[in-house]
Amino acid sequence: MSVLLLLVLVAVVTAVVLARRPGTYADPAPEAFAAAPAPVRPGGGFRVLAGCAGAAAALLYVWGALCVGFAVMEAEDGGTGSAPLRPCRTGVSPELSGRVIDYDASLLPLGFRCETADGDGYDSADVPGYVNPGVAVLALTAVAGAVAAGYTTDLRARAATREGGR
Repeated sequence: MSVLLLLVLVAVVTAVVLARRPGTYADPAPEAFAAAPAPVRPGGGFRVLAGCAGAAAALLYVWGALCVGFAVMEAEDGGTGSAPLRPCRTGVSPELSGRVIDYDASLLPLGFRCETADGDGYDSADVPGYVNPGVAVLALTAVAGAVAAGYTTDLRARAATREGGR
């Protein structure tokens, strides 16, 4: 739930940053000390989108890696109530969790898989199902934003070259 709130916060901040235009906010400096406005860079909005999506992808990946790490720590914790493995108990029937003999944790893609005695297995509910698709979509959005920013910068540079050559 907290990850969804974090994603909503990132989306709102991104929308505010992308909607901001030069001169939108009041200038706190007096006119004598005011600096010249920064030139508008082509593809700036796409750069912001790429940066925000990349940061969100990194945060979501870290969240998933923490979930995997905590599941491994719980699985390795021995003592009373450690059989069957604690991460393998959530979301499945007691009969299925009773057949678990081992586990497999992976960081790419993020997952914690409980392996049963018959060679089959199932994914633990300790790692949320939205993590891998979310990381993939955000990473692809970041790459697409970076490519679009480069493309718009290239188009603007070509147009300036054509105008300067005439």
